[in-house]
Parts: sequence; C-alpha cells; structure tokens
Amino acid sequence: MAEAHQAVAFQFTVSPEGVDLRLSHAALKQVYLAGLRSWKKKITRLRNSLVTGVFPASPASWLVMAAAILASQASRLDPSMGLIGKIKEHLPASAYLSEPARAGLGALAFATLLWLGLVVTMRGALRALLCYHGWMDEEHGHTSHATKFWLALVKIFAGRRPMLYSYQASLPRLPVPPIRDTVQRYLESVRPLLSDSHFQRAAALARDFERSLGPRLQWYLTLKSWWATNYVSDWWEEYVYLRSRGPLMVNSNYYAMDFLYVTPTPLQAARAGNVVHALLLYRRLLNREEIKPLMIQGTLPMCSAQYERMFNTTRVPGVEADSLQHRRDSRHVAVFHAGRFFRVGLYHGGRLLGPRELQAQFQRILDDPAPPAPGEETLAALTAGPREPWARARRTYFGSGRNQESLRVVEQAAFFVTLDTTEQGLLGPDPGRALDRYAKALLHGQCYDRWFDKSFTLIVFRNGKIGLNAEHSWADAPVMGHLWECQRVIQGSLRAAQALADDVDFHTFAFKDFGKGLIKKCRTSPDGFIQLALQLAHFRDKGKFCLTYEAAMTRLFREGRTETVRSCSIESCSFVRAMTDSSQSAAQRLALFRVAAAKHQALYRRAMTGAGIDRHLFCLYVVSKYLGVDSPFLREVLSEPWGLSTSQTPIQQLQIFDLKNHPDYISCGGGFGPVDDNGYGVSYIIIGEDLITFHVSCKFSSPETDAHRFGANIRTALLDLRALFNMPTK
Repeated sequence: MAEAHQAVAFQFTVSPEGVDLRLSHAALKQVYLAGLRSWKKKITRLRNSLVTGVFPASPASWLVMAAAILASQASRLDPSMGLIGKIKEHLPASAYLSEPARAGLGALAFATLLWLGLVVTMRGALRALLCYHGWMDEEHGHTSHATKFWLALVKIFAGRRPMLYSYQASLPRLPVPPIRDTVQRYLESVRPLLSDSHFQRAAALARDFERSLGPRLQWYLTLKSWWATNYVSDWWEEYVYLRSRGPLMVNSNYYAMDFLYVTPTPLQAARAGNVVHALLLYRRLLNREEIKPLMIQGTLPMCSAQYERMFNTTRVPGVEADSLQHRRDSRHVAVFHAGRFFRVGLYHGGRLLGPRELQAQFQRILDDPAPPAPGEETLAALTAGPREPWARARRTYFGSGRNQESLRVVEQAAFFVTLDTTEQGLLGPDPGRALDRYAKALLHGQCYDRWFDKSFTLIVFRNGKIGLNAEHSWADAPVMGHLWECQRVIQGSLRAAQALADDVDFHTFAFKDFGKGLIKKCRTSPDGFIQLALQLAHFRDKGKFCLTYEAAMTRLFREGRTETVRSCSIESCSFVRAMTDSSQSAAQRLALFRVAAAKHQALYRRAMTGAGIDRHLFCLYVVSKYLGVDSPFLREVLSEPWGLSTSQTPIQQLQIFDLKNHPDYISCGGGFGPVDDNGYGVSYIIIGEDLITFHVSCKFSSPETDAHRFGANIRTALLDLRALFNMPTK
C-alpha cells in the first residue's frame, strides 16, 4: 500500500504480519493531546446540549430569575404566594442548614420551577406559531396585517443567537393528511396522463381503497405520527435508500460542480489543501453547533437534523439492507490517486493542519512513483456495483486481520478525497461537450476512483477544478496483501458499474438569455416558470405527457426531508397544448400560463406543508406490508414510472456571493442520473439575475431519449415563454 506519513509519533503500517504501531516518547504526548482534545469536545457538547435544551431561554436567564426571587425574599416580599414556604417545608431536615439557608434553597427551587415553566411555555408557543402556513398563500410583497402580527410573535418567541440545533424541539411534527384528500389529489394528478377508461379504473381502485383498507392503515400511521418524531423519514431512509440493492453510482448518488469560469489555482495539491482545510473548518463549526440554522425569510427555522451525518459517515453494505455508520470524530481523510490508497492525518500536536501543510502531504502523494498493489487500483469498484455482491465480499474478505484494519481506515475517514489524473472544466474548442464530460466525471468517474459509500467524495482534478460526489441516504487503504482472493468479485462489480456509466448520456449547459430577474418581472415564481418550460420541452421532445417528480423540502417540520411535487397537472397540460396549437392566441396562452403557474405554486405549498401525496401513500404501503395485506391501489401507485425527475439546487447562502462585482464566481450546481430507464433527470440552479444552469441526464440505451435534444427543447421552451410575455431580449 502506498502511504503518506506526517511528522507524528504514530505511523500506520500494514505488513504481512499485520498492523504495526511504533511507539515513541512523543507518542505519549500525542495520547495526552488526543485525550485533552476529546475532553474539550465532550465539554463543548455538554454546554451546547444545555444551551439548546433550554432554548429560546438561556442559562443566564435562570441566574437573572434566581437573583430576582432571592432579592424579593430579602425584601420580605413573596412572589410565590406561599409556594416557597411549602417547598421549604418539604426540604430534608439537617443540622447543617440554617433557617435562612433553607429559605434560600426554597427560593432557588421555586425560581428553577418557574423558569422551566416559562421555557416550556415559550417552546410550546413557538411550536404552535410554526404550525401556521397561511403566509405561503400570500402574494410576494403583499403581506397581510395578520401575517405581519404572526411574524412579530415568531420573532418574540424565537429567541436570540440560536445555535444549529436550537429550534429542533420547537419544530412541529409532520402531519398525516386525511386519506380522502390524498386520494383525491392523486386522482387529480394522474387525470391528464390516463385515458378515460384507464382513469375510471384508477378511480374505482382509489375509492375502494379509501372506503375499505385505507382507514385501517391510516390508524396505524396516525399512531406512529404521535409516537415518532417524523412518520416518514425513518421508513423513507430505510426502504427507499438503504434497502435498495442496485448500484449507488448514477442511481442514487449525485454530484456538485466547482465555479464555472474561475479556478482559484491550477495547482492540484494546493487546491486540495485549501478545500480540505476549508471543509474541516466547516466541520469544526458543525461540531460546535456555531452554524446558524437555515431560516426562511430570516425568521422561520428549518430542520437541521441532516447536518449531523455530513462528515465521518459511511454507508455499510448489507445483504438485505445497508446501514449508516457515523462517528463523532475522525482525524484523517482517505485519499485515492493513480490506483493507490493513502491515509492522510489532519492534526499534529492536537492542532489542525493548515492549507500549506496539507498541500505538502498531497504533493507527496502526487510525486509518489509507487505502483498500485495487485487489485488495489480497481478495488473501489465494489462500492459502484450492486450492493449484495459487495456485502458478501465485505463479509468474506474484509472481516478480520489487516484487510479489516485497512478497510476501517477508509470507512472511518472524515471523507474521501480523489486526486484525479484528468483535467476537467470549460476546456477545448467545444465548452459544451467539456461540461458534459465534467458532469460524467463527477457522477461516476472511472467507476473505481471514488468511494461511493462515503457521505461524500471530494474530487480534485489535475488542473485544480474540484467537485463532489455525495451518497444520498444520510446524505487506508481498503486492502493490501492477498487481495487476489476477491478479484473476481471486484471485476464483476466493475463490469456492472462500467456498463451503467457508459449508458449515461449527460448534457450540462448554461442558459444566459435571461434568469430570475426577468422571470420576476413576469410576476410568477422562477421555479414555476422553469417547471412549465420543462413540461413544454418534454411534450415537444416525446409528444406526450408523463408523471413528473419535483423534489420539495419538508424541513419546516422536525426531521423532515422531501416530498414530491407532481408538476404535470391538468392546468400545465392545458397550457402546453395551447402552446402547440396555432389556433390559440397569445392572450389565451398567457391566461392558461397564469392558471398553470398558480396551480404549481399551490402544489409546491402543499408539499412543503405536509399535505403532499407521495410520502403519505408510501407510508401507507409500508404499513400494509407490515400487516401482510395487499392493496392493488397502492401497488399500482408505487409502480408508476417517473418519466421526468427534476430538482432545483437552491443557493442557500447567497449573501456570501457578490455576483454583481464578481460574476465569474458562480457554480454550475449539480446533477443526478435518470430515475427511469426511458426518462430524463433534470437538475437546475438559478444563479443571480441572469443565469440558469441545467444538468440533463438520460440513458443511451433508450430509443426515446436524447440529453442534447432535450436540452435544445428546454432552451426553445424558455425563449418561447419569454416571448409570451413580450419581454425584450438582451
């Protein structure tokens, strides 16, 4: 195994005899510093738990209240109306406690009870306030007096200087929608996709389910919603992600790109050192909970639970289901370069290494001429292929000895780093094709040069460009000697992964004709505008409508993740038909656009506020499986293919980007693979006022799809919508 050492006392060495730890006098110092660092973290976590546990109050407020009660006692006033005296009577008798001391203890006990009561009251009031979602129905810029009063109350009860997890206990639980509403909304969503006869059959199945089996399943689901923090999230994580047996690569993992036009440095080791250091500083802020929770309109908190497993997390393969392994801390990263695995420590003397020190370590790896050990180069292909072969290989070949120790180095790393041997970005005479190659490199690479099980892999290309490949479910050297024992399994996983990667058709492009600025002048939401353009583009591309998936966050609720917006609606189909019908006037088309855009906004609001369709139906299906009952309605609903899967990548920290003065410092966002073999995957990011970037994916093997053709249809559809509003061109 190739290895990168730092100037520390412990050297990790894998040899035929096993793992060798060489102990020196400096090692004792390292042990002491590690223990000291560990205790500092424990104290920090304890302090954070205390502060978060009483939020929106603060420990200091208890001191103020206790001082006020004691002062009133000294002034012979009794704010407790006799309760302090009652408490004093129940204190145990002791010769060491004088009467004034007993009175003081009684006052402190009363102050504590009063303070805790106020904490519970404030938290309950905030939770009740956050259950209100009527503000979403109001037109942007026209806030009613009732909503302004509600926002004022939220600010009063929300407290000051929140930490990352301060609002978790105050967030409301995700509600279970009534079955009647869900069934009705489902039928409404599929009406434009089905013929009259097929729709009548679907309606009959749905109504029968609503009357017979549905109420029984709903009872169990309601019971779970009372008992569990979130009635969806644990089942969604387990059954949609962890129990999936297909490859994570392409099917589940997604990617994120670097700046589009700027590369801070072309030096690969320097870029790696700076980015790794920045990620570790971010991890430190997460550990200390010093990152402010994401707030809508700067007032309404969103759930922060998903941040916890961003670092130090690995998905561990299982035969029937995977599991997530998360560590509180990790002091190293695992690095892959030119077929070799390295372990790079992140601390020296208890101090986090700086960017230049990390750069030196990465440069040593780049300069290391040692060849890969037999089988080492393609080992990570195990994480790219189907899950069951990887699980069985892990159990057979990685269960003990040096193989287990080496694998542990990767799985316990803070994250995985690939020093890629290729160059990516806007290169060559055809920048468009270069972006497509860049996207494919991030999504799957060579199928064996990313550890797809890690929470994320940082990819640093030879010319300094970077990107991320992230495992979706959370969200050194795996084996050295005697690796030939599982060569056949590795090659099998690699062949399956390469076949999947070769089948992915990707098209990434920047749409520069207009962006959010012009869309807002049309008095419609940018997301609704783009979704209607996608519906128009898809109809022109395939000549038909399809079931459309758009991801919406449900993080207004505790432990909320996502819900589906079924963007293909009766209203959107009417608008698209009008756009392809020459007999329709511009005024008629515009009117239908307004109706369709309003419908999309209503669907999005429902999804965000817990009144969506798909997560409810999914959980009802899980309950039916636990009860051993079959529902033809639920079976058909969950087997319907998503012909168009879409997602907007939000810029959540726009305040740190000065796009006006530095327009080149923009990211292309990220993307994902197609959900259906004959469908499209589309990710888009609205950047500033004048740019939208799209990532379109499909499969070469499908005769129905072509990523570049669909990209061209998206461009045309956006321009047609601009013309509909008579907006000027640049």
